[in-house]
Amino acid sequence: MAVSLSKGGNVSLSKEAPGLVSVTVGLGWDVRKTDGAAFDLDASAFVVDESGKVLSDGHFVFYNNKTSPEGAVVYGGDNTTGAGEGDDETIKIDFSKLPANAKKVTIAVTIYDGQARRQNFGSVQNAYARVINLADGKELARYDLSEDSSTNAAMVFVELYRSPQGDIKVKAIGEGWESGLAGLASAMGVNLA
Repeated sequence: MAVSLSKGGNVSLSKEAPGLVSVTVGLGWDVRKTDGAAFDLDASAFVVDESGKVLSDGHFVFYNNKTSPEGAVVYGGDNTTGAGEGDDETIKIDFSKLPANAKKVTIAVTIYDGQARRQNFGSVQNAYARVINLADGKELARYDLSEDSSTNAAMVFVELYRSPQGDIKVKAIGEGWESGLAGLASAMGVNLA
């Protein structure tokens, strides 16, 4: 059974699945009733160094850059409506391919044009991130976002990283950004020029 995380909590995925190398992070959500304007939520990943900044602009993986330079992080495709059961979007991470200076992979979800459309996570419910062992499809950990993020157009869901002992771990973050994707990407060191 998957470990259920609360905000700030972390778990060793390596202890749940010895020999773990690759995972899929499945992200899902439902949009509450709105004014009729379409909501388009997008997953993204930031491969960052010890300073919390991306290794390069190519290490910001999202719908316009689907694979990190070394192929360690792969974006699974854009679901523009969030309709249907199961994961809305996925990010695959192969820890054996991550560069040595990569300290963590931060997984976020943003509302496309959220600020311009005055859309935020206050209109999103049942949002979650789950980590699945790519080798056997077993869900290892899950984080259900529970708090109201009514002013935020971007949310960092989870971070995956290697501990000093070499274990692969996941930490539930649940941190929001009012400034949407642009503000989050800028804070992560992405060159937006």
